[in-house]
Amino acid sequence: MDGQTAVITGASRGIGEAVAHRFADAGAHVVVCARKMSAIEAVADDIEAAGGEATAVRADIRDEFDVERLMQQAAREGGDIDCVVANAGVYHGDPGQTPLSGESYAAFDDHYRTNARGVFATIREALPHLAAGARVLVSSGVVARDPRPGFGSYAVSKAAAEAVALRFAADVSQPLGVVDPGQVATDLTNGQGRDPEDAADQFLWAARDADPDTVDGAVLDRRAWREGVP
Repeated sequence: MDGQTAVITGASRGIGEAVAHRFADAGAHVVVCARKMSAIEAVADDIEAAGGEATAVRADIRDEFDVERLMQQAAREGGDIDCVVANAGVYHGDPGQTPLSGESYAAFDDHYRTNARGVFATIREALPHLAAGARVLVSSGVVARDPRPGFGSYAVSKAAAEAVALRFAADVSQPLGVVDPGQVATDLTNGQGRDPEDAADQFLWAARDADPDTVDGAVLDRRAWREGVP
């Protein structure tokens, strides 16, 4: 990814932070965002201390004007954007313990606003700044497609996020797909699952190595990754 610019939302921890480090290690200038400036600055500082190039931007993906400024700043600093990873997300409650029948309207609304509408804003505001061969990746999980009990409106919002991604894929020329890394040990899973660094390798494959036709309009799970790596 030498010379490329990559924008990663929700990069202050978990999958987003690991992806930012992995892309920077591969030579990309990573533009990382999160709601808290101090948290995202710490990630950028760590990347630069390791020899990478990073720009920290405070942005709340629920606010389309924040997202617009994020993409404008990324383009000013690094030229056309070569990769976008729409990763920011929230889970209200304990994972697997939030049946839809018991959820509040407030939880439903914020899940949708962050996890689905936030993906819409991220992709929409990135489009004017994308390079011709750019790739857009949306982070998701199996709960978006498999109606497992207890994941409530979080699962609903992830299903909506995937629908947003796949409709954009049908409308735009750049490869755009969903990456499902499986269960990853983050705050959203109470620390259960694979190491985020392992998931970051899957995102790097989708961003750099996978055939564009493999990415476009697809859900790339671990099986697709294993089959796609020589």
